[in-house]
Amino acid sequence: MGTQRRIKWVLPLLLALVTLPEARAGILDNRIDPVCDLPDKLVREIEGYQPIVNAIVSRIFEGDFAGKTWESLSELVDTFGARLAGSEQLEKAIDYVVDGMKRDGLENVHTENASVPHWVRGFESAQLVAPFKKNLPLLGLGTTVGTPRGGIIADVIAVESFKEFEAFTPEQVKGKIVVFVPPWQGYGKTVAYRSHGASVAAKKGAAATLIRSITPFSIGSPHTGVQDYEDGVRKIPTACITVEDAEMILRKYRRGETLTIHLEMEDRNLEPFISRNTIAELVGTTYQNNQVVVVSGHLDSWDVGVGAMDDGGGALISWKALTYLKAMGFRPRRTIRAILWTGEELGLWGGQAYREAHQANEKEEFNFFFESDIGTFEPKGLDFSGNKEAECIFREIVKLMTPLNATEFETPTDGGPDISHWTSRGFPGASLLNKNEKYFWFHHSAGDSMAVEDPRNLDKCVALWAAAAYVVADLSVPMPKDVKG
Repeated sequence: MGTQRRIKWVLPLLLALVTLPEARAGILDNRIDPVCDLPDKLVREIEGYQPIVNAIVSRIFEGDFAGKTWESLSELVDTFGARLAGSEQLEKAIDYVVDGMKRDGLENVHTENASVPHWVRGFESAQLVAPFKKNLPLLGLGTTVGTPRGGIIADVIAVESFKEFEAFTPEQVKGKIVVFVPPWQGYGKTVAYRSHGASVAAKKGAAATLIRSITPFSIGSPHTGVQDYEDGVRKIPTACITVEDAEMILRKYRRGETLTIHLEMEDRNLEPFISRNTIAELVGTTYQNNQVVVVSGHLDSWDVGVGAMDDGGGALISWKALTYLKAMGFRPRRTIRAILWTGEELGLWGGQAYREAHQANEKEEFNFFFESDIGTFEPKGLDFSGNKEAECIFREIVKLMTPLNATEFETPTDGGPDISHWTSRGFPGASLLNKNEKYFWFHHSAGDSMAVEDPRNLDKCVALWAAAAYVVADLSVPMPKDVKG
């Protein structure tokens, strides 16, 4: 179906279109980029998609699809709960999604194998036994080893930073439990303590490490996450504890008090497990198997909470974007492929397996990558990675999202870990900008539940996802790319 015919088809819908109230307040100043010099014909072509974008937004946000994404997400997480890589719950959820994609009439629905780590959380307990007794809620960090039977009872060293820890000698550290209490300085900087704290402490003979949860806000709940043992360094147990307890331990240690903790963890690393990426397509009218536009999120989650926010929302908007486009009769020139990654939380394993399986012809196969993995709160726009020419094209596409008041543009991408297998090498890609200021309040904790998700915001996110993917997939020109490696 050509662009003009599509516009004619949607005109009746446009008569009923009611622009979202927040968009009436005005358009963000992202309309002009003085360094861009796109051909006028291409700019006009992109502007010509505005009626289609309006129709997609109207049908999803105000029509018969309103609220459906939230309902689908709630059914998924209520049915299967947490979906840790290697677990029966994840594999059953994958089968459920495959069946749902087929019922939605999507095409080429299938799975592709990916080997993932198989880490199992066992019994975990931490107790401050001196100078007084206090239970310390904790969560072992992904891939941690356990303690010996009966646990470890050891005195504590507490520090704020790796730099502060450098002052301690191996003799001082040997046999101790090291507690790292870094202040929140943004996720990218603070997460280094969760990732590397165990190996840093083990090099000086520590028996175990406890890490202040990587979050700016706490109501007494620990936040888990993956950690990364350094090759050649002794593996020691490592877990996160609450902000409140970590800061209390640091204060008491700095007053010169001797603190002793009893730590017991029965976490285990088993043999790698064969999981699956979940794939469905809306096949293009002109380019079926090359110049594919990928929309994605990850289906696995941590084993606490139910992974509604991280990343059930991102997975669902990627799946349902295709479902709604097909139901509306919008089939672009290029195939849009939804990929629900597996094994993201334990190290981007699903993305890595998919890259390796598709590497031989990847330059021809892939046109653009989308990933949502930093919340599905109210959308603000899209961020981007790619070369300058592709950026200029994508800036024009983002301007079309005025009905959602989601025209903000940033570069590079922030919420696309799995697609970094491609975007880090020059493929163009984008992730969802949303009002996620409280994302890390719930991240990797028991608080990641449906209570965090808002039906109207999910509608906006899936509308943005569907509209942006459609335009990229239907343009007369492919997205420029400078691929390396």
